[in-house]
Amino acid sequence: MSVLSHSERLDWLQLIRTENIGPITFARLLTRFGSARAAIDALPSIASKAGRKLPLRAAGRGDAEREIERAAKSGARAIASCEADYPLALTDIADAPPIIYVRGHSGLFAKPAIAIIGARNASGVGRKIARALAESLGAHGFVVVSGLARGIDGAAHEAALKSGTIAVVAGGVDVVYPPEHAELTNLIAEQGVVLSEQPPGAEPTARDFPRRNRIISGLSRGVVVVEAATKSGTLITARFALEQGREVFAVPGSPLDPRCQGANRLIRDGATLVQTGDDIIEALAAQVRMVEEPPRGFLEWAPSDPEGASPKEAMRIRDQLKETLSFTPLHRDEILREIDAPASLVIDALVDLVLAGEAEEHSGGRFTLKET
Repeated sequence: MSVLSHSERLDWLQLIRTENIGPITFARLLTRFGSARAAIDALPSIASKAGRKLPLRAAGRGDAEREIERAAKSGARAIASCEADYPLALTDIADAPPIIYVRGHSGLFAKPAIAIIGARNASGVGRKIARALAESLGAHGFVVVSGLARGIDGAAHEAALKSGTIAVVAGGVDVVYPPEHAELTNLIAEQGVVLSEQPPGAEPTARDFPRRNRIISGLSRGVVVVEAATKSGTLITARFALEQGREVFAVPGSPLDPRCQGANRLIRDGATLVQTGDDIIEALAAQVRMVEEPPRGFLEWAPSDPEGASPKEAMRIRDQLKETLSFTPLHRDEILREIDAPASLVIDALVDLVLAGEAEEHSGGRFTLKET
């Protein structure tokens, strides 16, 4: 772990705010070049060599400065993934955000966390169950994570205020959404944590919510679903949890209520059925690893080959990637299985395609061809 200087923090912000660069691309560039500043200096050259027609320049230094200043005015601070205050659980996911903004008490990141999520249009019974679960988990030392949405999220946060709660938001940490949660947001910032990877002042858009969801599951040892329709953001979070190696729990509901069909389906597909906080605690206790392993971040997952690929080999890998990718998101692990080459060279070629503007990185470690 290290502490970034102010100048290095600005470098990190410039790089992650650059067009086409997502968390996986950022991490790979850091591995290849050793620092964000060196990666920024190399961007025009590597993008051009990869076939990009228009120049690729890093986001402005002044914009990064203004981000930090606005965060400070709202009582937030930027924490980099290499720093000790960064949530350790989050470093274990492939697309951990390089920089997060935090309002509140980052010491909560040291405690075990469980996410409680569910329907925005939750029933009274659903909200009651969410509150009971949050209170029980809090009494057993767990921090409750959720997305500060209406319904189940809000009920879980409210019940866990005293014991500890983390709200992961889709916009900036200084932006209140939904508006009726203004008071709750302030209470969480005072007693818990409000967290986002978005710049302060950013208004949430539809594409930001799936990105937020993979952070909710990434922070947590498990995800509890209380009421969810068959097509909902809640189930996206459950999918991220499974991909990240987290446990998925679901509270059963009436088969006649559309708000319960998603949770019931999760149970049918193997999620652990729970009715009380004790059910969750018992399930987690039974699955403690016999051998503790340190989290493995993406930077350590596929170290760069110092020699790299020859120009001919790099072109072959890029051509294979173009054949493998489509406009439907494909997970990084599936891509690696399809390409006959060392993982480090495949990842480097994938990053080159992203920087060339031919591929696009999506939340959850997925990639597509970029639509033109």
